[in-house]
Amino acid sequence: MAIKAMGWAHSFPVAGGVRAGRRWTRQQLESLPWTAAEPQTVDAIVLAVSELLTNAHVHAHSDARLILTWDGDLLHVSVHDEDPTMPRRRHPRAGEVSGRGVGIVRMLADELEMKGQRHGKTVSACFRPAGTERPDGC
Repeated sequence: MAIKAMGWAHSFPVAGGVRAGRRWTRQQLESLPWTAAEPQTVDAIVLAVSELLTNAHVHAHSDARLILTWDGDLLHVSVHDEDPTMPRRRHPRAGEVSGRGVGIVRMLADELEMKGQRHGKTVSACFRPAGTERPDGC
């Protein structure tokens, strides 16, 4: 079975990249047929992008490359940075202002995958809009 996918890619610099990433993501999602009917899913995707870009900038101290791919069933959100250290889920205490990003993305996404690469890592989250069924996941 061949998958016909459409996608978008953009790099976001450490300075100012998270805000621009949210705005860029929302613009790309407007072209998809289901987004007008699913504003909560769009908001969840934009929040996940924000968390993943923030993690890349704060922990990897590098620019982040964001790729969005829609394959007709799932929206794949992938963020690549230059640090090979894998994100880990933390359990911050009340009052701590950081340490919740991976947990937030795990709660929002249907699936989350982390893959180490020769030059850094890629963290991918998959979102399945209502009305799409696909058993094989991300």
